[in-house]
Amino acid sequence: MPFITPDNGSLTVFNLFDTTSPDAQKILLDTMEGIIDGANYPGWRSSTLHGGIDQPCAANYIQWRSVADLQERYEGENFKHNTVPHFSELTTSVHLLKTEVVSTRLHAALEHIEIGPHRDDFTVIVIMGVDPSDQARLVELFTEPDEWMQEVPGFRSNSILRGLDGDYVVNYAQWDDRESYERFHKLPEEDRPAHSRAMRAAARPLLTSRSSNTYEVVYSRSAADQPAGDR
Repeated sequence: MPFITPDNGSLTVFNLFDTTSPDAQKILLDTMEGIIDGANYPGWRSSTLHGGIDQPCAANYIQWRSVADLQERYEGENFKHNTVPHFSELTTSVHLLKTEVVSTRLHAALEHIEIGPHRDDFTVIVIMGVDPSDQARLVELFTEPDEWMQEVPGFRSNSILRGLDGDYVVNYAQWDDRESYERFHKLPEEDRPAHSRAMRAAARPLLTSRSSNTYEVVYSRSAADQPAGDR
């Protein structure tokens, strides 16, 4: 199963798909699972499919060897003439975010950050828009050491990913359950430690947009799962 770490050299791509209803989401997820099952593209390392909980949507967390490998896949005739038109029928919008993992934080009880349907993570993906001139500062703020998170009930991990286009930062977080996440998310500012309040106050003016959704992982496959002759 895939692991999230800043030092594995992977390009991380978020393919985000919005759709209209839970039924449409199921069709979308089934279609994407079939595509992931057939993945054997040069440079492809893994795909982990997430189904939206609060809003009908899907997120595919994909690890590639390089941007060049990604471009080769998306410039292929089959992708342009078959895959893209098919997804335009199933979705209301599609977003592709090219990122790199710059920092991870995990609970002391965990040895690494793993993603897959064999786990029961309550996953939150937050996309934060930022002016390119402020991206480095926003990343710096979100990657500051924060031992307090070790004491937050239900926290498992979070990973900060820098958008290669320069105008966004992604926070990918894992929690025990919705209740734990909501308790943390809605915690009054006065109940947070001083360093956390200062970080949030400094980060807030840098954001040009913020969107988030909650997810469960429904399917995952990696190149390591394939027989050697099929790679």
